[in-house]
Amino acid sequence: MTAIAVLWFGVAACKTSPVKEYQFIKYVNPFIGTAPLTDTLFIGYTPPEGWRVWAGLTYPGVSLPNAMVQLSPITKFGSGAGYEYEDTTIHAFTHTNLGHWNLCHIPALPVTGERLKTFSRFSHEREQAMPGYYQVFLEDFGVNVELTSTLRCGFHRYKYLEGAQRKVLFNLARSNERVREWEITQEGPNAVSGYQRTGGKVFFYAVFNQDIEEFIAKLQEDPNYSSIAFRSGANSALEMKIGLSFVSVENARENLETEIGEKSFEQVKREAFDLWENHLGKIAATGGSEKQRELFYSSLYRAFLWPALRSDVNGEYTDAKGAVVKGDFNYYATPALWDTYRNKLVLLGILSPEVASDIIKSLIDMGEKRGFIPTYFHGDHAAVFIAGSYLRGISDFDVEKAYKLLLNNATLEGGTRPFIKEYMEMGYIPEHDIPNPHVETKATAGVTKTLEYAYDDYAIALLARRLNDTAVYNEMMRRSRNYRNLFDASTGFMRGRLADGSWVKNFDPQYPYYEYMYREANAWQSTFFAPHDVEGLIELFGGKDNFEAKLDSLFSVPWNRKHIARNISSFIGQYCHGNQPDHNYPYLYYFAGKQEKSQKILDTLMNHFYGVGEHGLALCGMDDAGEMSSWYVFNAMGFYPFSPADDEYIISVPLFERVDIRAPGAALFTIKRNTKGRKIESLSLNGNKLEGYKLSHQRLREGGVLEIN
Repeated sequence: MTAIAVLWFGVAACKTSPVKEYQFIKYVNPFIGTAPLTDTLFIGYTPPEGWRVWAGLTYPGVSLPNAMVQLSPITKFGSGAGYEYEDTTIHAFTHTNLGHWNLCHIPALPVTGERLKTFSRFSHEREQAMPGYYQVFLEDFGVNVELTSTLRCGFHRYKYLEGAQRKVLFNLARSNERVREWEITQEGPNAVSGYQRTGGKVFFYAVFNQDIEEFIAKLQEDPNYSSIAFRSGANSALEMKIGLSFVSVENARENLETEIGEKSFEQVKREAFDLWENHLGKIAATGGSEKQRELFYSSLYRAFLWPALRSDVNGEYTDAKGAVVKGDFNYYATPALWDTYRNKLVLLGILSPEVASDIIKSLIDMGEKRGFIPTYFHGDHAAVFIAGSYLRGISDFDVEKAYKLLLNNATLEGGTRPFIKEYMEMGYIPEHDIPNPHVETKATAGVTKTLEYAYDDYAIALLARRLNDTAVYNEMMRRSRNYRNLFDASTGFMRGRLADGSWVKNFDPQYPYYEYMYREANAWQSTFFAPHDVEGLIELFGGKDNFEAKLDSLFSVPWNRKHIARNISSFIGQYCHGNQPDHNYPYLYYFAGKQEKSQKILDTLMNHFYGVGEHGLALCGMDDAGEMSSWYVFNAMGFYPFSPADDEYIISVPLFERVDIRAPGAALFTIKRNTKGRKIESLSLNGNKLEGYKLSHQRLREGGVLEIN
């Protein structure tokens, strides 16, 4: 038996054992979302040659809930999360990740040999991942790599072949962002430190368990690489403990000494397992298939990887103006608001209210430095997140400061809301008259902005009412009806209008646009967005019967396979589950009195749009910082935040026979499905009949038993 075979036998022998005693993390498969979406019928079109549809974009590496460190393998820089399942080589292990073509800081790779080789082949047969632990065998170097992490630190363990020349390469000139500057220096006999500057600086301090034999900051063969060599012949594993900081090397070192210190790799790994088990165990799902439990807990896991921590153990962080500040709360990166305000941030507020509170404090801090609370990508959905969180009982933040800043967003030019002047004066954002628009045409995205601003205004109105500001409440409620100004009764769609009030002439309701009239959507995927006023929307269509008929068309009119947009994929009719804009539309049938039609669509999505493809590892679209995962979690449990600004949920039929929710600071809430049917005949809460399909957040927190018959 060869040395490599002996080494691998030792790895394989323990491959099935690390989490068998855990009840919840054993179901998590971090590889879900890393595989490509290739079925052209499922995609909805045939992608151009060389395209990889924007699906999943998750990473299999290690992290703790909302941690600073996401330590994961890189198979391709410049890809969504740096890791693509179909690849066969690993180029580095990086320490930050989101899945949006950015981050992936501080790349490191264990290597052997005199000649510079900067990647290695690997096989999925010699790779495993679970919450808090990742392992892979690098075939070209004969190195077994194991990774685990704490909140702010990564822990690497490399097992080289006996007698091999052992090195670790740093490639600080690379990340998924443009690297403007980098530095690495040796610190004493067994440590290195440095930073990488992309937008801001990411600092690190790394300690090895063996003395450095040779340190080269810039290799002659390629000055983008740094080499750290260790004595050959040692049979013990080479370990690297590395602390990160967005403030300084000194803070990175303090983070490392505080969180890992003298702990062993096995100790840190076990603590990661225990933490994830406790976190995932806040929801106990009983019944369902093995596949459904895998999808549920894998989705719950991914829902809590972002936003990432940005403050150090001493409380310091770098603020929006670049100053180092010491806070009395944990400072977080800006959430992916356009994606995750819909569901994931609500889920975060239920299961990690202290994190949700600190994220709001972070947004307020950013807002005070900039004059406006930041958005993410599109819309002004910090308003929905903050107002909804406050209404659901998260109040450990300065609500008056938040309210003032949200009013700045909603009324002042030069801030979070582009075209706010036109919106306030005209009641809609006018579009340009463009003769031959196409997918990438740059314009105002006036329809989407108007609809989203109207909903954001509604969120501010709710907050104003809670704060007894009647004047603002009345004004924002008036503005919340602005969505009606873009409804074209002659076509039955929300349609772009020019500044003179006329409709955009070049109008194809099936054509997907990025910024012309709509944002990453077509008219079908935008027209029904008025979650705060569905009754008013129904009036525009002329009543419930017409509304239901229009919904029937939404879910049945075939997608035109000639219409190609990279991140718009996976359809039921014109409904697109591969992107966010219409993710609450399946529930619209409730408002027409047809719950069973909604459930049929929900079941189709849960059963056929997650864990798809050759290996069962693909998603129908981007996970987008946990939004698509959170959609699955809520619907599998049997309730959903249809309007996340409001403090109530719509009840549906869960996948599982029983779901127990143990939210911090709340009583146990149990959801029981009494039959296998999918049409709701009756609901009861604590033995009392529940009228309608709504569940208030207060009742969720008070605990009890919701029975679905």
